[in-house]
Amino acid sequence: MAKGSQDNRFKTLLEILLVSTRLGLTSFGGPIAHLGYFHEEYIRRRKWMDEKTYADLVALCQFLPGPASSQVGIGIGVIRGGLLGGVLAFLGFTLPSVIALILFALFIKSFDIGNAGWIHGLKIVAAAVVAHAIMGMTQKLTPDLARKTIALFAVVAALIWQSTFTQVGIILLSGIFGLLFLKTEKEKVYSQLNVPISKGFAAACLILFMALLFILPLISKLAPFHWFAMFDSFYRSGSLVFGGGHVVLPLLEREFVPAGFLSEEAFLAGYGAAQAVPGPLFTFAAYIGAAAYGWKGGLVATIAIFLPAFLLIVGTLPYWDQLRRNPKMKRALMGVNAAVVGILIAAFYDPIWTSSILAPIDFSFAAILFSMLAFWKVPPWVVVLTGAIGGSILSIIG
Repeated sequence: MAKGSQDNRFKTLLEILLVSTRLGLTSFGGPIAHLGYFHEEYIRRRKWMDEKTYADLVALCQFLPGPASSQVGIGIGVIRGGLLGGVLAFLGFTLPSVIALILFALFIKSFDIGNAGWIHGLKIVAAAVVAHAIMGMTQKLTPDLARKTIALFAVVAALIWQSTFTQVGIILLSGIFGLLFLKTEKEKVYSQLNVPISKGFAAACLILFMALLFILPLISKLAPFHWFAMFDSFYRSGSLVFGGGHVVLPLLEREFVPAGFLSEEAFLAGYGAAQAVPGPLFTFAAYIGAAAYGWKGGLVATIAIFLPAFLLIVGTLPYWDQLRRNPKMKRALMGVNAAVVGILIAAFYDPIWTSSILAPIDFSFAAILFSMLAFWKVPPWVVVLTGAIGGSILSIIG
C-alpha cells in the first residue's frame, strides 16, 4: 500500500475514533436519543453518508436483535473505515460508559445519585434531542399521506401494545404494507454504499453468531464455571432482545438477581447510574459484571452482550446495498422508514417525555435546549452540559 494511502487510512481511522469517543462522552438519553446524536454528527455535520442511506441503515438495525443505536454506530464505522473502523466506532462510543459503570460498581457504597438534579437535566436534554431528530426525519421519511398514515399506525400501536415484540411486528407490517401499496419514488442518485467487507467473511460472522447461540449454553452446562455461565447469559441477552437498551434492563434483572449475581438494591442503584451516563444502555452489563466479579467481570460482560450485535451488523451489511436497491425492497423500506418515525414519536412520549417533562419549568427548559440544537446550531456537548447544570439549578429552586 502506498504511503499516501496509508496516511489517509490512518487519518480516517483516527477521525472515526475521535468522533465516536466524543459521542460516547456526550450522547445521553438512551437508544432513541443516540440516533438523533448520530444524525446530527455523522449526517448533518460530517456528511459521511446521505439521509436515505442513514435511514436505511437505521431500518436494518431495527430489524436486527440487539442494541440498535450501537449497531448503527458500528455500521457507520464499517462503511467509513472497514472492519477496523467498525471496531473503533464501537470502542469510542462504548468505552466511556463502560469505564464509568465499572467504577460505579466498584465504589457503589459511596454513591447516592438516584435523585440528583443533574440526572433530571440530562433527561430533559434527551427530550430536546429526540424532538430535533423527529423534526428532521419526519420531513424526509413521511412526505405523503400514505407514509404519514403508517407513522400514525406505528405511534398508536407502539403506545397501546407495549411488549417486547411490538416494535418488530410494527416494522414487519409496515414493510408489507409498503411492498403492496406504496409507489416507488422516482429514481434518485444515491451514494454508493461501499462496504469493505467480503460476503464470505460476512457469512462467516452470521454462522458464528448462530453457533455461539447454541453452543454456549451447552458449554456452561458441561463445564459449570461461573465465567462460562455469565458469558452465556449476557450473549443470549444481547442476541434475543428487540427494542434496544430499555428492553434489556428488565431481562438482565430476571437473569442475574434471582441467580444471586447481585442484590435487588445493587441492581436498582446501577440502573440509576446507567440512566445517568452517556453511551449505550447495554453497558449496564459492565456494571453487573463488575458488581459480581470485579473489573474483569465488567469487561467480559461487555464483550459478551455486544458480540452478537457486532456479528449481526457485519454479517448483513455487505448484502444490504443490493437489497435496498431492489424495487420491491425499496417499497418495503419506504414503509419501514415511515414506521421508524412513528416508533420514534412513541418513544418520545414514553419513556422520554413522561420521565423528563414533569412541570411547566421542565418544558420551558426543554424548549430552550431544543432551540439551541435546532436554531442556534450549538454543539451537542454544550447542550448536554447546559442540561446538567440547568437540571441541578432546577432541583434547587424547585
